[in-house]
Amino acid sequence: MTYLPCVEVEPTVKATASVIWLHGLGSNGHDFEALLPELQLPADMPVRFIFPHAASISVTINGGAVMPAWYDIISLDVSRKLNVDQLIDSAQCVIDLIEREISRGIASERIILAGFSQGGAVVYHAALSYAKPLAGLLTLSTYFPTSNIIQYSDANRDIAIEIMHGSDDPVVVPKLGEMARDDLIAADYHPQWRTYPMEHQVCMPEIQDIAQWITARLS
Repeated sequence: MTYLPCVEVEPTVKATASVIWLHGLGSNGHDFEALLPELQLPADMPVRFIFPHAASISVTINGGAVMPAWYDIISLDVSRKLNVDQLIDSAQCVIDLIEREISRGIASERIILAGFSQGGAVVYHAALSYAKPLAGLLTLSTYFPTSNIIQYSDANRDIAIEIMHGSDDPVVVPKLGEMARDDLIAADYHPQWRTYPMEHQVCMPEIQDIAQWITARLS
């Protein structure tokens, strides 16, 4: 099987857990790899971090320019028109990475999916449709465009969902994050919602909260 190319960061001890973390539009796996030192996780925490690279495709909202993207975005208004088939294909590629981690000896219950912006939209779909229980779902500055078509999996009905968003985000406006939260609540999930005084980015208080959340889920 062909997998997404990834940056992989191994722990100093034998890995017993994994975090698969997707970047946003126009970026690559090195984006959040650079954040790892800022998390200041325990040196002996047995977590493998996996940062996939999206393929480069034509993106309509950027004049058709070719750049790394998990799917094409056609409009930036609240309706967020996009290529749903490409998003679902990307979610399947993430599921393939989960299955690879299981084949490497990591229990599904010890795997977290995380994603920023476009990457967050993909991991929403991947995690909540996946047929085996996961440790958690972390979504950053993103939205849930497939909430009306996804086939939710019973295996992840109790998954821990952490949603973080910038209160001043002009790219993925907070309303879109709130809509994702509300759609999840309507579907009987129990997401946690946090906002930070920032735009479409990450900030140190958020990074500290991410570190605490990952540690709580995988320690």
